[in-house]
Amino acid sequence: MKRLFRFLLRSFLWFIVLSILWVLLYKFVNVSYTPLMAIRSFHAENNFETKHEWQPIDKISINLQLAVICAEDQNFAKHNGFDIKSIKKAYKNNKNGKKLRGGSTISQQTAKNVFLWPERSWLRKGLETWFTFLIETLWSKERILEVYLNSIEMGNGVYGAEAASSYWFNKSSQHLTREEAASIAAILPNPRYYKANPRSNYIEDRKDWIVQQMRNYGTLALKEVKE
Repeated sequence: MKRLFRFLLRSFLWFIVLSILWVLLYKFVNVSYTPLMAIRSFHAENNFETKHEWQPIDKISINLQLAVICAEDQNFAKHNGFDIKSIKKAYKNNKNGKKLRGGSTISQQTAKNVFLWPERSWLRKGLETWFTFLIETLWSKERILEVYLNSIEMGNGVYGAEAASSYWFNKSSQHLTREEAASIAAILPNPRYYKANPRSNYIEDRKDWIVQQMRNYGTLALKEVKE
């Protein structure tokens, strides 16, 4: 029992150290490949192509930055990685049988996309909480959004803002209009099913809602956060 306990303790301590080093590495190094990309590629047909190109945040349209925040996590600049009110609301509505997306923040989605896998389980949720805490502690809000915008799935085999902009609108992410940015943000609940262009009636309505939220949100100033 003592040997087992020492083994488990050492394994736990090594996990803590290595995960911190991993997160610190991605504070400075661009994320070129994620577990989700590998999983999608493994399960895909032979002609499947992964589209991904890293783009610094200052080369990504502010329209897209604001669109994903308004669509996914309007309290992103204020919370510490977990939006308690949204989590409680999602739990309450799910318990009552209402259809509602989960309360995951952009920070949680970044942790899941970059370090973990998409399976729903208590283990993955626990690890997601740990990595969310780490990136919120060790990265700036701007870095979290930059990694998020470069790693999130935005189409079937399409990852990140630059690849999505090219795929859906044949242009660089730097030149996305407000409506185009909102269209990409509108498909994030299920980017392998929905299309940003041409848009279904549902996505058109959701795009219009996001545009209105962008008008109401005001100026996005993440550099002032945690600095």
